[in-house]
Amino acid sequence: MMFKRLIHTISFLFVLFSLHAQRTESFVHDGEIGVSIGAATYFGDLNTTTNLSHPKFSAGGFYRKQYNNYVGFKIAGNYAFLGYSDIYSTNPVQLRRNLSFNTNVWEISVSGDFNFFKFYPGFPEYSFTPYVSLGIGAFSFDPYAYLNGEKYYLRGIGTEGQGSPLYPGITPYKNVAVCIPIGFGFKKALNERFNVFAELSYRFTTTKYLDDVSGSYAPDAFPPDANGNPTVGFLLQDRSYETGAVIGVKGKQRGNGQKDSFVTLQFGISFNIQSYRCPSF
Repeated sequence: MMFKRLIHTISFLFVLFSLHAQRTESFVHDGEIGVSIGAATYFGDLNTTTNLSHPKFSAGGFYRKQYNNYVGFKIAGNYAFLGYSDIYSTNPVQLRRNLSFNTNVWEISVSGDFNFFKFYPGFPEYSFTPYVSLGIGAFSFDPYAYLNGEKYYLRGIGTEGQGSPLYPGITPYKNVAVCIPIGFGFKKALNERFNVFAELSYRFTTTKYLDDVSGSYAPDAFPPDANGNPTVGFLLQDRSYETGAVIGVKGKQRGNGQKDSFVTLQFGISFNIQSYRCPSF
């Protein structure tokens, strides 16, 4: 009698397991479409200590194609408002230099994603996973600064002598650059349709001029106007006159010449794209 009950119990559990397995195997998580908002911070000649105390706005959207439980391919578009100022620094040299910038960054990228755990939206036991991503992208930027309340785009001015006949070897920098985004995130399925996620993504870039600062001072590239007054370019290329004696003599280092980077931290929601396949018997 007890043996029959044991057989029935085992059979019942086997049926339950088989039904669950058929359900998970028949479910196909094809991908996601999502949006996110968060904060962005720049690192470069003005923020040399990776200070995170002055973040600005960022937002994005993406489509992810999921190939299996772990590997996906993502196409993303992101916006980041970046900016920084020497006045945030504790370095006395930077405080005297007194440069600043803002820029709008528009980025498009592709990347591969890897889930650490199986991710099946709609199945509580498979509803959470950390993930990592690595990709490549391109972004546009156009740094600007304010002088007496007026906004001036710095690339066209050539603050380090770019485009001046006195500096034929220094050409204007491009306002489009390549980036390598490296991301780490977590996502949680609320149900079979929607997920929430958080993602931290760091971008290495190929430009030194996200902040318009990289090389040396070139004050002689900005002669006075017809009335003998300093031009806008001259006043923007070296703003140390606002903090004391002028430090921007010709050939003196203005920036460190290293590549700039930026990071975003975003929180968002995504919509699952899913299908079902008929299980084979």
